[in-house]
Amino acid sequence: MKHELRSWSGLFGTVLCCAVLAAQTGPDAAQRLILDGDIAAPLTLTVADLAKMPRETASLAEPDGSTIAYEGVPIIEILKKAGLPFGKEMRGKALAGYLLAEARDGYQVVFSLGELDPELTASRVIVGDRRDGKPLSAQQGPVRLVVASDKRPARSVRTVERLHVVRLRK
Repeated sequence: MKHELRSWSGLFGTVLCCAVLAAQTGPDAAQRLILDGDIAAPLTLTVADLAKMPRETASLAEPDGSTIAYEGVPIIEILKKAGLPFGKEMRGKALAGYLLAEARDGYQVVFSLGELDPELTASRVIVGDRRDGKPLSAQQGPVRLVVASDKRPARSVRTVERLHVVRLRK
């Protein structure tokens, strides 16, 4: 009987573990964008949250010469909402940091915080949730980064799930 109880408790633990894992990585997890790290106000945003924020469009060139129009939230708006300093405050220690963007498939890219400030550079980065007026496909989203100023779209990360801020000097 003791062995039978251990088996059931082991099975229950396995089921509970799987349920927790599914809750963290299931369909709902794929519908969120997490912003965390060295920030005052960590955020978890849904596509619905992004739809309520200021919007812009940006285009990416395709290898065949065509362009695709994306719509989304300027990344600066999301970072400001998390309490990061920009504009006149983007100097000194504030420049000694970066943003790590992580995709569902493990793809990662880095942006310096300074290059995301439109008052310092001409670089434009949006967190896109629409492509040519339609929601992004599962292979693209639900959100992706669109870096319109890059010559190649290597940093226009698809299926972005997490933005992690690291400040090297606090």
